[in-house]
Amino acid sequence: MAGKRKYDDGCAVSHGLDLIGERWTLLVVRELLLGPKRFTDLRTGLPGVSPDVLTQRLRELAEAGIVQRRKLPAPAGSWVYDLTEWGMQLEPIVRHLGRWASRSPRLRHDAAIGVDSLVLSFRALFAPEAAAGLDAVIALNLGEQRFRVEIAGGRLDAARGEAEHADVVIGTDPATLTALLHEGLPVADALKAGDLVIDGPLDLVERFLGLFPLPEPAPLPGPQ
Repeated sequence: MAGKRKYDDGCAVSHGLDLIGERWTLLVVRELLLGPKRFTDLRTGLPGVSPDVLTQRLRELAEAGIVQRRKLPAPAGSWVYDLTEWGMQLEPIVRHLGRWASRSPRLRHDAAIGVDSLVLSFRALFAPEAAAGLDAVIALNLGEQRFRVEIAGGRLDAARGEAEHADVVIGTDPATLTALLHEGLPVADALKAGDLVIDGPLDLVERFLGLFPLPEPAPLPGPQ
């Protein structure tokens, strides 16, 4: 991490910001929370970062013990970046930061959101009370990307990969799913437009979409 600005403070919070406080660093971590990715996949998830900056951030995270580079076994054989066991412990920090920031009155809900960000938002916004008595496995197909969402015992788990024996399969795109979740787009309208495909019970999809309410925006201070 030579050349980086540091706080040079014995406080662990300061040291934590030394590790992940640089621009793009925590977003690289976000992109790896659902599983390993190739460099090109990271570029897709972070379209605003340059290749040089991404390379630098990955190198810094590796030097800090947060990220590792490894080769996938045959037949894939690709080199990927993955979070270490310690790096994975950032998941609740990212999740709680996302939930905290979702209360910002200045958050742009009309801005584009990446696939991983959208799936990770399930963990941040999940309302256990709304899932009372619900046990279900949902296959979520967002374009070519596949995710498995499991809800059981008032808990939710979301991970990259195929969902075997799913109770329902939902096929859509991130923009449509965001509109269904948070912008009041009726399921019937998305189905009619061909932007949503469902294989399974419609009522289960409707209930699933209601599990992630946005929290009330934080109030802005009044004029002094």
